[in-house]
Parts: sequence; C-alpha cells; structure tokens
Amino acid sequence: QVQLVESGGGLVQAEGSLRLSCVASGRTFSRLSMGWFRQASGKEREFVAAVGWSGSNTYYTDSVKGRFTISRDNAKNTLWLQMNALKPEDTAVYYCAASLYAFPGVMFTTTERYHYWGQGTQVTVSS
Repeated sequence: QVQLVESGGGLVQAEGSLRLSCVASGRTFSRLSMGWFRQASGKEREFVAAVGWSGSNTYYTDSVKGRFTISRDNAKNTLWLQMNALKPEDTAVYYCAASLYAFPGVMFTTTERYHYWGQGTQVTVSS
C-alpha cells in the first residue's frame, strides 16, 4: 500500500504561482513512477505531468509546458508540482498518483497505469 498526501493548493490570481507537494509513505518511493493529474468541475480527470523513478525524465501535457515543473526528492519521499503563470483554466482539483510500474525512462500519462491516488488539493485561479 502507498499513501499519498497532497498539500499546497489554494486561491491565486491569474499569472500567480503555487507549489503543490505530495508526500508518499508505505513503499520505497524511488521504486514508484509518479504523476500529477487534475479534474475540473464537470470534466474528466486529465494528465498534467509525470516523472520517472529517478527524477531525470519528465513529461508534460502541452497546455502546461513552460509553466509547470514536476520534480521529486526520493530521500524525502516527496513529489512537487511548481505552477507558474497560472491561468483560470488551470482551476481544478489536483491529484498526485503513484505507479508500481517503475522502469528507467518510462512515464505514464493515463489514469489506468497508476495504482495509488492522493485525496486531491483544490487550485483556484481567479481572473
């Protein structure tokens, strides 16, 4: 079992920044592939960013490239999502997710590949 606890969400004005954190417990963090997803009201959960087990490889959905940065510290069992230049369309509940499929250089963009999910943290961007 893996427990994931997100924090760092809140209300911010457009062009502002937020940093989301996700602390993992219950399994060796370095053996997990990690990702961030988001779900806006009335919409399906969508992929935001992913990072491989070592932290060297990252992947982003097009709409956040150049604005968001995913990173991890395996010694601290922590995943982050630095979000800059936020837009109202970034408003959603953000979830961190962990996959047991940890292979070098491999990252996953679909919910089906992830085995564990956090409870989510609300991000609201006002215009």
